[in-house]
Amino acid sequence: MTETSVPPRRSLLRHPATAPSAVLVAGAVGAVYLYRTDPHEPGHVLPQCPFRMLTGLLCPACGGTRMVYDLMHGHFTEAWLDNRALLLASPYALVLLGRWAWAGLHGRRWRPTLSPRAQVAVLAVAVAWTVARNIAQ
Repeated sequence: MTETSVPPRRSLLRHPATAPSAVLVAGAVGAVYLYRTDPHEPGHVLPQCPFRMLTGLLCPACGGTRMVYDLMHGHFTEAWLDNRALLLASPYALVLLGRWAWAGLHGRRWRPTLSPRAQVAVLAVAVAWTVARNIAQ
């Protein structure tokens, strides 16, 4: 009688699709809540920017929640005014999320890396955007 090896059972939590799927589900739940909650109005349960709470200055992502709300309601001009840089970066972020999910669904892990030069470029753009939007304020 020969023994057949049983492949090791992988935990669902360790599957490559789990993390991107969780991000997509959390994003969908957040989008449903945000669709019904106007961040332009006070009295809602939405996170506040800790950088702005501490310094009074706008961070590179400030206005992102309002931007997403405005996009979901078809208010493209208002979304542009909420945060131009984040609006321009959003398609790139969605492509990265889609690539991550695609790899996970095909059983592969995907870990993007940025070269040191690209990291400096991203940081420089974020700092420049922060300075520019706080000077214009």
